[in-house]
Amino acid sequence: MKSAHIQHLYNRIGFGISPKELARLSKKSKKNVINELFKASENATILQGDTSFLNGKSYQDFKKERKKLQKISRKKVKEFSTAWFTRLNNPTEILREKMTLFWANHFVCESKNILFSESYNNVLRENALGNFRDFIKLVSKEAAMLGYLNNKQNKKKSPNENFARELMELFTLGQDNYTEQDIKESARSFTGYNHKLKGEFIFREKHHDNKEKIFFGKKGNFNGDDIIDIILEQKQCARFISEKIYRYFVNENIKTKHIDEMVDVFYKDYNIENLMRFVLLSKWFYEEENIGTKIKSPIELLVGINTIVPYKIEKKNQILLVQKLLGQILLSPPNVAGWKTGRNWIDSNTIVTRLRLPSILLNNAEIAYSEKGDEETMITNFKKRKLRKKAFIKVSADWSSFEENFKNKSNKDLVHLIITSKVNKGTAEMLERNEKLSKHDFVVQLMSLPEYQLC
Repeated sequence: MKSAHIQHLYNRIGFGISPKELARLSKKSKKNVINELFKASENATILQGDTSFLNGKSYQDFKKERKKLQKISRKKVKEFSTAWFTRLNNPTEILREKMTLFWANHFVCESKNILFSESYNNVLRENALGNFRDFIKLVSKEAAMLGYLNNKQNKKKSPNENFARELMELFTLGQDNYTEQDIKESARSFTGYNHKLKGEFIFREKHHDNKEKIFFGKKGNFNGDDIIDIILEQKQCARFISEKIYRYFVNENIKTKHIDEMVDVFYKDYNIENLMRFVLLSKWFYEEENIGTKIKSPIELLVGINTIVPYKIEKKNQILLVQKLLGQILLSPPNVAGWKTGRNWIDSNTIVTRLRLPSILLNNAEIAYSEKGDEETMITNFKKRKLRKKAFIKVSADWSSFEENFKNKSNKDLVHLIITSKVNKGTAEMLERNEKLSKHDFVVQLMSLPEYQLC
């Protein structure tokens, strides 16, 4: 398989690739490379949060210590978020983790309860390459989702349509592919969904509307699972998900011919792995117009830098701060529609932070921020550190690993190993003039280029 194609593949289904791994995979066929990827992501390794503070707690304890436990839980959710970031930086199941990241911005949900947040994140992980039908049914019964989209409040005497609406608009069909009546009938079908204290799903029969419903022209005493089955009968569902996957993994600009091919594969059985295999094995996935054209999300940018030069942000809360400055905090979506991607990742503030990021992380530069973490300026005068102690983000960079991974590679080689987008003439001339820089300085300069914002 061509090196450039492997780089492209690993930028999209992961966060880059080391020269050593690139050289190893270059000796294999495309089919074998893809098979190896899926084999490595065959099983989901659960990500565990710290829920020990809840051990032995009864319902009465929860009632008495509610505020105290909620405060601890919010802290534990933040710790769980940083644990996921650490996992992304050191993945063994690369494709599965990238798919988990994708689904987290599709089945958007947020919970401040560590039990619910952990369970939801692992449902995304476990089903990331599974059957889409089973996946949605599980998502609909998760405590985090029941709370986030108010389905706990959805009862036969007072139906709440929030989940029913978003199920179709954001999760399965897209806007204008259903009627207001479909929403009402769907909401009636999802009545009675609830969960126990620690998040286990429970169906409350007395709150369920068991009268006949009419949904997409079908009549019956439907429950939530029935509604999902009827939705999946619509080919539009397979198209909606195929388009979402295409925009994320291939190109934001849709090509109808490619989508039609994906729909034919996906609609057969809604098997996500089969769909992803088809995409990654297709000739068009590797076409020039799809390489180096996607703007990296903040998480992709942060983890991509770590793939080249491993680094560690010493204070865990500052991991979240850096994410906030870039505009994407794991487990904390902006709203039910999730993050707007592509050009939306970049504005006048974030582009400055993004271009300075390699220096902040790898060159002991400093970043000043308000208590809320909503503003930043670079500090390069180290004498001012005493005045800015609270603002100093301490990072340790593992340059020895970089040297090991990139040994025998010249600065000229680094350009092609790190930048996959087209380099404009002015940038190419500047890099040529700076080829005699130390390898450390040169790689930081490479990752500070606008071209590095693309993958």
